[in-house]
Amino acid sequence: MEPVFELPIALPGRDSRRLLRSLHAQLRDAILDGRLKPGLRLPSTRRLASACGVSRNTAVAAYDLLLSEGYVVARRGAGVFVAGALARGPKKSRTAPAVAANGRRLAPFWRVPPAAFVVSPPPKPRLDFRLGVPDLALFPFAIWRRLTARSLRTLARSSAAYADPRGQPLLREGIAGHVSFARAVACAAEDIVVTSGAQQAFDLLARILVSPGRTVVAVENPGYAPLQNAFAAAGAKLVPVRVDAEGLVVERLPSEARVVCVTPSHQFPLGCAMSARRRAALLEFAHAHGAVVVEDDYDSEFRFGGRPLDALKTLDRGGCVFYVGTFSKSLFPAIRIGYIVAPAWARAALTAAKRYSDWHTGVIEQDTLAAFIAEGHLARHVRRMRTVYAARREKLLGLLAQNFGGWLEPIPSLAGLHLSAFAAPSVDAAALAGAARRHDVGVVLLRVFQSGGAGRQGFTFGYGAIDEAGIVQACAKLRRVWPR
Repeated sequence: MEPVFELPIALPGRDSRRLLRSLHAQLRDAILDGRLKPGLRLPSTRRLASACGVSRNTAVAAYDLLLSEGYVVARRGAGVFVAGALARGPKKSRTAPAVAANGRRLAPFWRVPPAAFVVSPPPKPRLDFRLGVPDLALFPFAIWRRLTARSLRTLARSSAAYADPRGQPLLREGIAGHVSFARAVACAAEDIVVTSGAQQAFDLLARILVSPGRTVVAVENPGYAPLQNAFAAAGAKLVPVRVDAEGLVVERLPSEARVVCVTPSHQFPLGCAMSARRRAALLEFAHAHGAVVVEDDYDSEFRFGGRPLDALKTLDRGGCVFYVGTFSKSLFPAIRIGYIVAPAWARAALTAAKRYSDWHTGVIEQDTLAAFIAEGHLARHVRRMRTVYAARREKLLGLLAQNFGGWLEPIPSLAGLHLSAFAAPSVDAAALAGAARRHDVGVVLLRVFQSGGAGRQGFTFGYGAIDEAGIVQACAKLRRVWPR
């Protein structure tokens, strides 16, 4: 007998872009507060879709997200069950109705906050192909400590007052030189605005480019949810646009789009590079429609072959491209320093938005990074890590071909800290991800990055935070749980 749970679920209209986010959040909250008990068998995706009045793809995507976050487990032939070992919050008090009523004072977007972008849900597996994390064990922290101490001594001799919202002058000069050398983007210090990571860069751009309820923003599908959420929170109308082997399908862009967000060098999460033909077509679209392009070049430092294609910012002749970079992958995520290379016409607005947001990024971190770049440590570290990551990538590709050749199709990619692979139609990717986690191996489903849960199923494999020995062990464990 198929189980049915008595759980009130209130969803927006069928045409809302928040259907998936709302369904996922309400199921997750019910698990965390104990309304859905550990071990409970959940309804089938078809039954859930029917009960909630949503498409089956939306129900599948909601379960996939819960599975990737560790809230549920899938048992082949048996169904989907609430996971047993979870940190659960306290039961709701009698004031819950009042809290819910007060929640209506929140802006609509924040009444059901977007699910956090979880690259490795707790507890973290020992062998984890998590995304977006470099190998911190190989970072020269001794040099960083020495430069930080110097920055502190310098600060002690100064007024330690509020600083320039655009960023420290020496750091902006260093970033301009780094971007010019590494990506052939011709820029000067005055073109740079330093941000607290790439996420703040997206937030600031959304503030100055979006008119709430009016501005149409085209985003990649599949794509990077934190970027999309920054624009959605600002009131943009998001339009997902399909990605293929050449990157964003420019022909599918809606004519009313006034902002286009892309990851052209290493598409997230597929890993493909936007072709030269598509890059030219995108810039032509922007110029013809009065649109701007947000170019997220998040891990372009790590390239393992082939001639790098020019950045969109390099090709731009009409001042329509905002180039966003970060040091989270080349150094470490906790540094929280990113930057925007902005067209001249937008610098004043961007600087004001930064001032109103947090005034400026931490001065000590900026000065330390400026010295790290000026003394050549960044370039040396990137060269070293490029060799390390290239070896890991080759090992992973070899093991995937050797052990999963009939089931997984790696997507061609020559850059970045992860690669993705499409799964054959016969593969139950969600069930395998759950089985892998039970064997202490973490992989992320491609579907969690897809709007509406549609698209081909598969996996992403990050190799930044797992060494070659770990890759070998993880692939061996994956092979043992793989269907024969």
